[in-house]
Amino acid sequence: MVLVSELDLPTYDHVDANVTGERFHAALKELAAQSWIVRGATGYAVLDHETGNALLRDRRLAFPALELLELQGVTEGPIWDRSADGLMVQTGDAHARLRRQLAPAFTPRAAERLRPQLRERVEKLWEPVQEHGRCELVSTLAEPLPSQAIAALLGMPEDAPLLARWSVLLQEVFKFRLDEVGPQVEQAFLDVREYVTDLLARRRSEPGEDLASVLAAADDLTDDEAATLVSSVISGGTDTTTAQIAHGMRLFAQHPDQWRALRDDPSLVDAAVEEVLRYEPITPFTARLVKEELEVRGVRFPVGTVVFVCAATANRDPAVFEEPERFDVTRDRGSAPILTFGMGTHYCPGAYLARAELAEVFRYLAPRTPGLRLDGEPVLGPTTGIYAVESLPLRWETTTSAPVSGSAAAR
Repeated sequence: MVLVSELDLPTYDHVDANVTGERFHAALKELAAQSWIVRGATGYAVLDHETGNALLRDRRLAFPALELLELQGVTEGPIWDRSADGLMVQTGDAHARLRRQLAPAFTPRAAERLRPQLRERVEKLWEPVQEHGRCELVSTLAEPLPSQAIAALLGMPEDAPLLARWSVLLQEVFKFRLDEVGPQVEQAFLDVREYVTDLLARRRSEPGEDLASVLAAADDLTDDEAATLVSSVISGGTDTTTAQIAHGMRLFAQHPDQWRALRDDPSLVDAAVEEVLRYEPITPFTARLVKEELEVRGVRFPVGTVVFVCAATANRDPAVFEEPERFDVTRDRGSAPILTFGMGTHYCPGAYLARAELAEVFRYLAPRTPGLRLDGEPVLGPTTGIYAVESLPLRWETTTSAPVSGSAAAR
């Protein structure tokens, strides 16, 4: 059995902000053909599906939130303090207890109950641009929709723009550029904590039916734990879905045959969501920290090793998915899980809500945007943390034959 540090491995800098889009996938594909594991600047990246899936489920690994901060030179202050309290840092029974508090708000049934509201929001956001035949998709729809959904979940619909801005800043801790944006991120952590503390206090005196009221009234949560959970929802529920919606619409604009297929057969919408999630995961690298020494494929990983599971390659592993480089919403991809939302104890609690948002966007736009295409080059963010689309100009043909009622399309 060989120590991982003694292996002669290919290297890859996954924090290179200049490697995005097809260059990103081409570089990873070449590496995956050489080795199931590569060496990066901050740890090791596992590229194949079978090993990545197993590691994400392995309880001997944890999410290294604090270790990733240390790699960026952050060891104290608001970012450190709030991250140390965060849900992702917790392990074992403590993590499970906190996740149980969020679970009722993010079940498949809860997501289904929200679908009528999501349809109304998509229709309201899209109506102003429909007849123009062009828009910038991120600011028009991809950014406001998820923040509106989370704001409504917390009972604060008027604060959706504020939550969207905070979500972007809170996610900066995983993008390895705190040396550039550290002060703004620190202020966001302070502002979110103050906002959440005030929100919980108001819900205790005037409770409603929203998630903030439920957490505020929970007997087995401390004030700090309730605040941590609300902050986690703000951080993880907005920026992520914004990026996935934008990447999905980018893919459809670049694959017009697939958009026509969905337009002609709306029953493909759920398969379309899964194919978007598989083909372009907005969390290409999911970090884990080895807490107990483990052996994987004859390689020993000592305690303290940082391992990144690469969903961008695992979801395109030819050993698991047929023609994995082909974006095809009509293809049956089988039962193998995609790793976009992670796996195991840290599986994304908002996965069902994110899927519902994607489905309602695709379902509504497909019949209304014939001839969908790019109206300029997309601007893609770095692939660290949340792989964002910063700008997505789109164009489509306007037609009076397109349906105008969201409820009609839903039927």
